[in-house]
Amino acid sequence: MKKRVRKAVFPAAGLGTRFLPATKAQPKEMLPLVDKPIIQYGVEEAMAAGCDQIIMITGRGKTAIEDHFDVSYELEKMLEERNKTELLTVVRQISDMIHVAYVRQKEAMGLGHAVLMARELVGDEPFAVLLADDIMDADVPCLKQMIDVFDETQSSVLATQVVEGPAISSYGVLDSKPADGRFGGRLYEVSNLVEKPKPQDAPSNLAIIGRYVLTPGIFETLSRTPLGAGGELQLTDGLKLLLAKEKIYGYVVEGKRHDTGDKLGFLKATVEFALKRADLGKEFRTWLKQLEL
Repeated sequence: MKKRVRKAVFPAAGLGTRFLPATKAQPKEMLPLVDKPIIQYGVEEAMAAGCDQIIMITGRGKTAIEDHFDVSYELEKMLEERNKTELLTVVRQISDMIHVAYVRQKEAMGLGHAVLMARELVGDEPFAVLLADDIMDADVPCLKQMIDVFDETQSSVLATQVVEGPAISSYGVLDSKPADGRFGGRLYEVSNLVEKPKPQDAPSNLAIIGRYVLTPGIFETLSRTPLGAGGELQLTDGLKLLLAKEKIYGYVVEGKRHDTGDKLGFLKATVEFALKRADLGKEFRTWLKQLEL
């Protein structure tokens, strides 16, 4: 019987130092992209891909994330009394959208450690990992594309995109070969992963981005993976061990990626998402054209 991806894990215990002082008292995942927190985009993507259980890996100072996805009785009562029905609907949609469970990561010890923290809640079934910083703007949700690949291969799938030039050194990079003609030539069979190589040492131009569909075998390999760069448990190192036992595929996802963990990327994403809004786009575009750039 084919296994189905139902659970999505969101590592959200990082300190967000690149956005200080804005993140001194609030999680970076709660920074608004137009009028919606960054992490809500990822949760909505997971829901659209068919996941019905969300697991947040949080840490100290992250209670705002829990509050956001919880019921706010006082706010709902006030909106109801003031007959602000549209806003009331928006607020209730957030708390009603999905079941969310939380795991506390006492210290940030790398992405691999965050994933390992979800082991008991995930159990023996495949699951997705979404890094909230990566906002994917696609007609077919990025995670849905990947789950379609998993449904056919029943193997771990890493989201990738083509990155040219020196920028490849900022990513994990696939050493891979085209799998076959399925999925429009976007599918690659992975033979190795290289973390942040020098441009001349990169085995390809296929960079790993913040979406993963993983088999539960990753938990066993992470549990015996030694600490890597920065004294942290690296997910890439765990995936290398998993390769010795299982196939792993890379999939070149369709859509545009916005790196909102970077200040410039966050600003670009804000502008692009605002321009797409029916209630903001026209007036915002007119104002932008008036700027003396």
